[in-house]
Amino acid sequence: MVFSKKKTNPVLPSAPSFERVTSVIGPGINWKGDLKGKGGVRIEGTLEGDISMRGLVVIGESGRVTCEQIKADTLVVAGIVKANILATRLEIRATGRVWGDVVTTSFSTEDGAFLRGQIRMEDQIDLDIDGLPAETGQSEENLEQKEEN
Repeated sequence: MVFSKKKTNPVLPSAPSFERVTSVIGPGINWKGDLKGKGGVRIEGTLEGDISMRGLVVIGESGRVTCEQIKADTLVVAGIVKANILATRLEIRATGRVWGDVVTTSFSTEDGAFLRGQIRMEDQIDLDIDGLPAETGQSEENLEQKEEN
């Protein structure tokens, strides 16, 4: 056929690994202490302590978080959060309840979501997460070798 086109499957860009859940605090787990790191975490239990994550944080429907501040690249709330939030992207689901002030660049809610606090939208946000190295492209071995010299 002269005008036929080859059918190709569309290539979808893969999501970065930090935009998926890699760890879970399950229902029935009560965590007291700060949660810091890089990656994705889903909280279905109870957490009391600050959260600083480079990546995705999901507070599931059975999740309960109480802390001073949550810092994350992406935060999805379907449970209860009592904290001030600093996130590049915040999504509050219909079952989500948030008590605290929010600073974000992207904000969305579903019908039925609850927020008691102020929202401030910014063009850019510096999460300033302590204890996590900045992305420089250098491995830890290279940094150790430079320190030895």
